Amino acid sequence: MITGKENYGSETMANVNHIFTPDYPDSSSHTSAFDIGPITNVESLVNAAEGSNETDNGKLPDIVAETTRSNQEVELEETYLSIAVQVFIPFLIAGFGMVFAGLVLDRIQHWPVFEEITELVILIPALLGLKGNLEMTLASRLSTQANLGHMDTARQKFSIIVGNLTLIQCQAIVVGFLGAVVAVVMGGIKSNDVELDHAYLLCASSLVTVSIASFVLGLITAGVIVFSRYVHINPDNVATPIAASLGDITSLTLLSIVSTVLYDSIGTQDWLAPVIIAGYILAIPMWVWIAKKNLATRDVLYHGWTPVVGAMLISSVGGLILDFMVSRFEGIAVFQPVINGVGGNLVAVQASRISTALHKQAELGILHSEGNEDEEAVIFISPVNSFCGKGVHSRTTRVLMAMVLPGHIIFIYTIDYMKDGDTSLSTLFILVYLLAAVMQVATLLYVAYVMIHWMWKKKIDPDNSAIPYLTSFGDLLGISLLAIAFQFLYLIADHDTGEHSSLR
Repeated sequence: MITGKENYGSETMANVNHIFTPDYPDSSSHTSAFDIGPITNVESLVNAAEGSNETDNGKLPDIVAETTRSNQEVELEETYLSIAVQVFIPFLIAGFGMVFAGLVLDRIQHWPVFEEITELVILIPALLGLKGNLEMTLASRLSTQANLGHMDTARQKFSIIVGNLTLIQCQAIVVGFLGAVVAVVMGGIKSNDVELDHAYLLCASSLVTVSIASFVLGLITAGVIVFSRYVHINPDNVATPIAASLGDITSLTLLSIVSTVLYDSIGTQDWLAPVIIAGYILAIPMWVWIAKKNLATRDVLYHGWTPVVGAMLISSVGGLILDFMVSRFEGIAVFQPVINGVGGNLVAVQASRISTALHKQAELGILHSEGNEDEEAVIFISPVNSFCGKGVHSRTTRVLMAMVLPGHIIFIYTIDYMKDGDTSLSTLFILVYLLAAVMQVATLLYVAYVMIHWMWKKKIDPDNSAIPYLTSFGDLLGISLLAIAFQFLYLIADHDTGEHSSLR
């Protein structure tokens, strides 16, 4: 049995992930694959192992399970086709969700509340970016835990899912409030005036929207990951697009409804918005206490604020650009959720996959080269190696890039069909739009590789930090490239307002 103990140390360090797994008072519940009863000491554990399976070669039951899972993961190497199939279907579903979000945004921008309180337009990218800050980060975090076998029992699932739902509720309230404050400040700088009723409306609308949307989308994300493991699909490939599929449409719908109700209450029920704000702020300590008590989320509660707050500020800059461009080009609003959403979805898949791979290879802070554990990985690689290399991450990059053109073509023609040809899609518009989309996704995928490996080297868990920065940067890059594309089309169209996608 000495051999078994030696295997325990080597197998654990080589194959078992170093992410924290919650401790449970009843250790027997943690051995779902082997019911070995209430064993209280090492000797009885060894005897149980010897008696349970003659073919285990002296290994302990939990080590047999860990080794078997690790060997299966090595054997099931993903191919181009398997990655493409698993990613493309959720990608399409998410894309159609963003198409409908764009149509909603195109319609609600003319509602009285949005025309009267233009700061709501500044707030939109920050709210839509929360799916990257919170739901996609949740998807990445849970996917890693699931792939490492930390969500295989009912107790593990309940503890990790409840803890994370509580955590994102706390983060959503804080970031939603800060996003509204930033929108008020930016709107005040733009107009040299801040109306108190409008500020209350912005804050209350933002808080209600992010709270409900985060809870609903968090439940859906957790369900998708659990189901993916059940049907043997890599959750890294499907969870983040699914998390985004309903994010934009849910957030925009909630924002439009809540803001309209609060707008109608001005002058008659002026107390409503302040009461909502006070209620959510008073609830923050309760969510913090619950998240702090859960060992699965305690570390993120302490150290996970910088990425979500930083990403919110980046998205708010994109909102300022959107507010300016919407007043200049009416047709830009319907395409904004699509170009930003596609870029965010694809880079989130890549980020989630790279993060899981790093967690499987070594401890946080140690980088191994793909295929050679004795060689340290290079953080800053050339774009050529990133897109044309032989490693699994380069292969995934090529698969994701191959989805950009067909995906966007499907989505923009769906928009054209849903708007009954209002967009007047010309060949030149399609070419310029697709060029902007390809540039955005290519930049994001390259930045993702460098950023995640740099974070890992600096002992920053990319599951908690990478996706917020990447999706918010993608939002800023997407709206900037879209604005440049519309400005270019406007100039070469000789100011013809009807020729290219409803340019005005």
